[in-house]
Amino acid sequence: MEEKNLKNVMIGLLALVAILAGVLGYILVQKNKLVQDLNVEKGELTEQLVALQNDYESLTSDYESINDSLRISQEEVAQLIERVKKTEATNRAKMRQYEKELGTLRSIMRNYIVQIDSLNTLNKQLTAEAAAARKDAAESKKKSENLSKQVESLSGQVAAGAVIKSSGLRIEAYNGSGQTTDRSSRVTKLMATLSLVANDLAAHGPVRVYIVVKDPDGNVLKNGNSRSFTSGGASYVCSASREVDYEGNEVTLSIYVNDIPEYVKGIYTVQAFTSQSFLGSAELLLR
Repeated sequence: MEEKNLKNVMIGLLALVAILAGVLGYILVQKNKLVQDLNVEKGELTEQLVALQNDYESLTSDYESINDSLRISQEEVAQLIERVKKTEATNRAKMRQYEKELGTLRSIMRNYIVQIDSLNTLNKQLTAEAAAARKDAAESKKKSENLSKQVESLSGQVAAGAVIKSSGLRIEAYNGSGQTTDRSSRVTKLMATLSLVANDLAAHGPVRVYIVVKDPDGNVLKNGNSRSFTSGGASYVCSASREVDYEGNEVTLSIYVNDIPEYVKGIYTVQAFTSQSFLGSAELLLR
């Protein structure tokens, strides 16, 4: 009797072992499938980044300030590709972060395209107006002197521009000790610095410079100093602003953004404006 019971126990244990082996095998198969799926997602993310990198490399303009910003964005895309390659596909948090950064870089490229198209359209319009003015001057001797002055004035505006322009726009982050940092958890304020370049054709007098700082999600950073303003016929909300006295000579200024409750990791963008025109953009990567 005891021998029979022992035999039944052994059969039961063997059956249990077989069931556990089957469950373990199923878990391993599912795990391998999940890893394969994650590797596929990583490969697709890498392909999208490489495609974006190619798009950036094919995007050029006739404006040095935009080309400088493009080169910075191209380097950020290259660095992101390297980070993706070095990260395990199973690190889903990192992969979601990289996907978010990819979306930000795509948004930045769309802004570049809009800027370049707008400037090209303006140049074509000015060129067409200059050609029309020269044609009218040739056809009408009576108005030749007046039209020649208009063509000369228009040509001068096309070449040098009558609006205030800027150079060297950059944005930096500072901690509570007044030292620069790239750690999002330590940032207490941001500082944008730029120079209004010398231009005798531009109007002299008080000029207010506005900066619009956006977080990695594209949200404008706002505090008690935020205000609405208009530039080039469009309305914006600035993060901060500062008025300077412009007399046609180069003016370097810094604008601080304070009292922002929290900074997250990712790429921050700053755009600078006057009421007349767009001055440029720059980026800051916080880790």
